[in-house]
Parts: sequence; structure tokens; C-alpha cells
Amino acid sequence: MQIQTFGSELLQRSLAGTDTAASSLTHLAVIGSRAASFADWPRWVPPELVAAFEDDGIVKPWSHQVAAAEELHRGNHVALCTGTASGKSLAYQIPILTTLMKDLNSTALYLSPTKALGSDQIRSLTSLLAGRREFTHLQPTAYDGDTDVEIRQWARAHSRWIFTNPDMLHIGILSGHTRWRHFFRHLRYVVIDECHHYRGVFGSHTALVLRRLLRIARSVGADPIVIGVSATIAEPAEALSRLIGEPATAVTEDGSPRGERTVALWEPDFLPVVTGENGAPVRRSAGAESARLLADFVVEGARTLCFQRSRRGVELTARQARQLLAQTAPDLVDRVAAYRAGYLADDRRRLERAISEGELIGVATTNALELGVDISGLDAVIVGGYPGTVASFWQQAGRAGRQRTSGDSLVVLVARDDPLDTYLVHHPEALLGHPVETTVTDPANPYILTPHLLCAAAELPLRDSEIEAWDAVDAVAGLAADGMLKRRKAGWYVAAGVEPHGEVDIRGGIGGQVLIVDTTTSQLLGTVDSGRAMSTVHPGALHIHQGASYVVDELDLSEGLALAHPEEPDWTTSARETTDITVTTVAERHRAGPLTVSLVEVDVTHQVIGYLRTLLSGGVLDAVELDMPAQTLHTRAVMYTLTPEALEEAGIEAGRFPGALHAAEHAAIGMLPLVASCDRWDIGGLSTNLHPDTGLPTVFVYDGYMGGAGFADRGFAAFGTWVAATRDAVASCRCESGCPSCVQSPKCGNGNDPLDKAGAHAVLGLLADLADAFTPTPTA
Repeated sequence: MQIQTFGSELLQRSLAGTDTAASSLTHLAVIGSRAASFADWPRWVPPELVAAFEDDGIVKPWSHQVAAAEELHRGNHVALCTGTASGKSLAYQIPILTTLMKDLNSTALYLSPTKALGSDQIRSLTSLLAGRREFTHLQPTAYDGDTDVEIRQWARAHSRWIFTNPDMLHIGILSGHTRWRHFFRHLRYVVIDECHHYRGVFGSHTALVLRRLLRIARSVGADPIVIGVSATIAEPAEALSRLIGEPATAVTEDGSPRGERTVALWEPDFLPVVTGENGAPVRRSAGAESARLLADFVVEGARTLCFQRSRRGVELTARQARQLLAQTAPDLVDRVAAYRAGYLADDRRRLERAISEGELIGVATTNALELGVDISGLDAVIVGGYPGTVASFWQQAGRAGRQRTSGDSLVVLVARDDPLDTYLVHHPEALLGHPVETTVTDPANPYILTPHLLCAAAELPLRDSEIEAWDAVDAVAGLAADGMLKRRKAGWYVAAGVEPHGEVDIRGGIGGQVLIVDTTTSQLLGTVDSGRAMSTVHPGALHIHQGASYVVDELDLSEGLALAHPEEPDWTTSARETTDITVTTVAERHRAGPLTVSLVEVDVTHQVIGYLRTLLSGGVLDAVELDMPAQTLHTRAVMYTLTPEALEEAGIEAGRFPGALHAAEHAAIGMLPLVASCDRWDIGGLSTNLHPDTGLPTVFVYDGYMGGAGFADRGFAAFGTWVAATRDAVASCRCESGCPSCVQSPKCGNGNDPLDKAGAHAVLGLLADLADAFTPTPTA
């Protein structure tokens, strides 16, 4: 390593005496420090409030805090996007607390995607206001699923600043908005914290919940101002506008100081004796590598967060790190712990205190600590597998270096066995030099919009002007034809007996819910939407709940039940499916010689035919057959066709078409998150050397949600970038004939057979070359 920084020195000390760094470290970069830029307190802020902030250690605000506060004070919706630990909370606290102090009837609403973040904000606010008589009437209160019934009743009647989440806003507040009439009549501000989190299906649902909120507030005379807050969001004003359906002003010039940050990209080596599916090589897992780095950093005294993508991964990483420390530094074993969602509130608070006060040095966590929960003084962050978006990567990276004397920090991204991770550690500019993604939402998706129209009509009559503004004319006509909506003089009402709120799962499910139940205790373990039940809770599936493992015994779709028993196997499961696709509509089309790329609406028919059991080491245990009913999903897809002649000219003989297209499809699915804010599990694909609707070799990549979630649209719009990056990812992988880091898929319904890595590279190279010459083509 040539660069000498706090981060590189920590890495060197941790790996002293090993040869791992030479083969695993693919890139090291340093992001320089930045000095603070201050501004004066706005003149309209009461002296008592300024004194409270000064007593809290804030002598002068940073420039972006004042800029956002001034825009809000002028009555503009604001999208504030500045770095992690840049004090964004102060930007909205200034105008909200000023208003609450001057207008004793005024109210405010705070929304966050997680309860932990909301609780953290209440603690911070309560600390600020503590012991000051002038603030005793403000009464900030949490209102979520953990709130006692008595406190909920008190909050409705007395609280002037409610802290909640979109789920509770939808099901517990808007559905009974008449009980909140006073609160809504005086609602002045709405805060949407971590608004980059609202993307895909969840973002589309939340956008409609927010629009319903604003129409209810305005129906009783209020006109609330909205501030959206994020450290990592592209085009912040446009993103907030997509959520609320109204114009917003962006504040992006960051005035906060920042320490030096060292970023290391890390690719685990292949295991020498372990083989995976079809004999493919297997890398050392990101979890095991992360655990070793975590233990090494703890030995060096570096306070470290280690992010893992699953609760099970968190528990395993913490356990493995403790086991390593037991051999080398037994006095440090108890200073490593796991932190994830699902813990009891008391346990969660105890862990947060232990982290903040330095009692714990190393913590493995899910993204429960990714969002803005204030944990200061961290030296290093390990990101165990690319978290799916550039935005999430920087959110996690930003947890280190907060409020230290120097603020210097180390961030290590450990690649998983995945095409996108492989690509990023070998093409650092795609991560470190790439802007954060544009959030993808589609509130006009009829499968999402329709149930929200019923909710809106149940809350207040739907007017024609609102229906047009929501692009919902066809959806309302369909609901009326089904007898769900009735037209009256004041507008559209829900039909008698229709109670729509409980039928909407805003976290992503479309359709009914399947309950997952422990047969030994009758405990409800969780839910899954019916569209995904057969691939996730089929008989024999492994289900993880709060760190405990359960094996599913029975799935009854008619009753909406999946019955499971506790078991701790040494394997995981992944469903195998067959897929057929029928093209129903061609929305857009581009052509370039032998290549045609289309954005299409399709009917995807799935059938789960079995599942694979994979050992924790990565080796395959066995494949189990199932006989499950078929399901049809109407969604959107990117479809491309190539002529056989073009494939043969690229060096792919006809007999290799299936393997080459199949491998190219897998790699493209793994790489779509590079251009769309999605996870590979949000999308699916199909490849064939002769599709009946095209008569040509054809590949589909489709959204895994009814009606689509906008991911295929992004893939179509960025097709050239997407396939070129996929080609480079396949080329970067050091395996000979294909592995999970390039062309194998963990959810392939055909057992990853046939796959032709060399053929896939040729297909992707042909696509990338031809995509530069695209011309739009009429669809009819």
C-alpha cells in the first residue's frame, strides 16, 4: 500500500504477518477532509431556542442548515441532501420549533422508515428541550406499533409533534383521520427522514400515503410544508416531488466538516477444496471474511461496525469474530456483539448505549444501524457485500468518523460471490466515482394505485380533479365497474362494506398475505405476500426469524398459512422455478442492426418445481423436488432479441445459444442494481434460443412485482451502460467456466445448467457494441 492514512495504517496493522492483503485487496482510495462553513442564526428564531441549541453545544449552525431552514420558513417544500453526520435534523428543528413556540396550536409530523430512527430523533429532541419551561407544551411523542394504547390516546389529544412511520400513518392515522381532526387542522410541517429509502414498491406506496395525508390536511384548512432529508439521493428536489406530487427546492451545498476517509475494496479468494453447483469454484464467504476483519480491527482497538445483509449473517459474523478473538485475545470476546432489528426495545437501547459509550468495540449489524441513528466515535466500517445501491453504501460508510477529534476513518467493502460485487471491486470508479442512484418509484402502477384510491375514497370523497392529478381515470372506472366505488354529488365514495386499509401492505406485498406460524408455540413469525410465498415458504424452506431458524412443513395458500418448526440446520434453501413468458404489449423499442431491445408488458407464469439445499460453506447438499401450482404475474420487462446470424458471427455456434444466453441473462440480472435501485431478488429473467412471440433468440429481465416497479424501465433507459458493465463483470471474474461471482444465479430454476461463460461474454460484448447505435423504432 502506497497511501499512508489512518485507514491504510489500520489495515496494515490488522493484516501484519498475513499474505491475505496481496491477493484480496483490489483497490485503496482516500477521500480528503473538508473544513466547516458556518452561518448566523436566522433573525426569526426566538432567543430562547438559540440558547437551547447553544447549551447543546451548537454555537453557530452550518451553512446548509440555515439555507434549508430559510427555505422552509418561506413556505417552500425542501429536499435537503448533505452528507452523513451533517446535522440535517437541526435544519428542520429550527423552523418547526420556532413555529410550535409562536403558534401554540400548530403541529408537526415526523416520518422515518424505521422505529429505531424515530426513537433516536425523539431522544435527541427531548434532550434539547429538557429542563426548559418554555418548551414543556411541545410534547414530542412516538406513535407506532410499539406505543401503548393509553399513550396513543394521549398523543391524539395532546401531542404537537408526532413521530411515526409510513405504515402507522397509513393504517393507524389516515384510516381514522376524523379522530385527528385538530392535529391535521393545525399541521404546519411534515418531515420525511432518510427519504432515499422510499424506492421501488415501498416508495410507490409511500408516495400515495403522503398524497393522501396532504389532501386530508388541506381538507380541514391546513397547508403543511414538507422537508425530505437524505445523505444520499440523486436529484433530491425531483425525488421529493415524485413522493409528494408537488414541486420542491433542493439544498445540497454541505457546510459540515468531514474527516479523511480511506476506502478499501476487498475480494475474498477462492476456497482451495470446496466446489459449488455443477463443480463451480466457491469463494471464501463475505461473512467469514468480514468476521476475520472485524476481529482484527477489534484487536487493534478500532471501534468498528460490520454490516451484513441478513439477520442470520449478522449473528454468524458476530459469533465467528468472537470465536477468533477467543483464540487470540480472549479478554476482548465480550466486547463484540450483534445488533439487528427484532430485538426487544430494552435490549436495543442497552446495545446502543454500549456502542456509543465504547463498551463494545465491534458490532455486527444489519441496516438497522445504516439510517441516521446517532452513534458517534466509530473508527471503521466493514460492508459485508455490496448493499444494493451506491446510496446505501455511502450511508453505511458514513457511520464511521462521526464526531471524532479527527473524524478520520476506514471503510472496507468485502465482495460477496455475486456479479455486481465482482464488478465493483474491479471497477472502483463505478462505486467511488458514481453518483448515487435516482430513486425509482411508480405510484401510477395500477396494482399499487387502485387500493390507495379505495383508501382515499374511504377517507374523503374523491373529486374528479384529484383523479386526473393522480392519473387514475382508468383505475377509478375499473373500480366503479367492479362495484367498489359509487358516484355521488360530492364525488366518489367506497361502496358499503368495503374496508380497504387493512388490505394494503405498503412494504412491498401486492395481494394477500401468508402468515408464517411456529407449530410448536403457535407464535406468528411473520408474513409474506402471496405472490412470493411459494418461492420463499414452500415445504422444506428455511425461514429465519429474529436470528432463529425454522423449517417450513406445510404451505396452505387457501388458508394463507405457512406452518414451520424450529430447527438449526447447517444449510440454506433456494427455490427452483420454471418460467414461461408471453408478451402482451410493446411500450417502446430500439433497434440497432441485428439487435432489438424493447420495453414490454408481459405475463410471467411461474411454477416452483423444487429447491436446492446449500451448505453454509457454499457446497451443494442436494436438490429436492416439489409439485406446486403455477402462478401468473403481469409485469414489465426489458426484452432483447438477436438474430442467429449475429450470434454465429460473434463466434457462438447454434448449439451454444442456450448456455450463452442463459449465462448472459443471469449476469445481467445480477448487474441491474447498478442502474436501478433494486435488489436481484426484486427481478427475474428468462432466456431462450427461440421464443414463440419473437421467433428469435430472446432474453427477458422482468420486475418481480405485479404491474412492475420501475426497474425494467430503468434497465431499458440505461441499456448500453447496463450491458457494458455486465460484460466487464464477467470478464473480471477469475473463474474458468462460471461461478456465482459472474454467471451462476442462486435462484436459477434450471439448476444453473446450461451455462456458457465465454459465450455470455461474447453476447454481452455484441450487445454493448450495438447499443451505441440505437435508433427508436415505432411499436406498431
